[in-house]
Amino acid sequence: MPEAHVFPSIPTKILLPIDFSPSSQAALELAADLAHHFHAKLHLVHVVPFFPTTTLPDFVPEASFLNEESASAEQHLAKCHKALAARGIEATSSVEVGNDIAGNIMEVVEREHIDMVVISTHGISGWHPLVFGSIAEKVVKLVQCPLLLLRSPKPDSSVKIPSGRAMEWW
Repeated sequence: MPEAHVFPSIPTKILLPIDFSPSSQAALELAADLAHHFHAKLHLVHVVPFFPTTTLPDFVPEASFLNEESASAEQHLAKCHKALAARGIEATSSVEVGNDIAGNIMEVVEREHIDMVVISTHGISGWHPLVFGSIAEKVVKLVQCPLLLLRSPKPDSSVKIPSGRAMEWW
């Protein structure tokens, strides 16, 4: 009988960049399903932008802003951990701070030895992505491991997750 071959691309550690938006919640649902199916660990990363989008041109965040945003992200991530643990999924997380969100994500890929990335788009159109570029697009161009890109509807459309599948993550 021929020897069974182990597929080298079965993920053991999946990264999910998460911003707590509806599209990242849908990505979390899928990433959790993949982690469960492959018996993989899931690492959630939230990046707090050092220079948040604002209409004030000279605004530089103070330490209190960064601390509040990081604490809020930690609270959301703790809820995610609880829901994932209830499903039997091992998860870790980190909150990163930086002005290059895609670069921060790539640092986590390397540091955590990630072998698959699940990331969602926001379906945003207009001038913002044209000028600043899409974070998901940058990650797609930079990442060296398998990547699953979930295209999300535009934010103004109503996203419906089939009943029975959706969990309250945050």
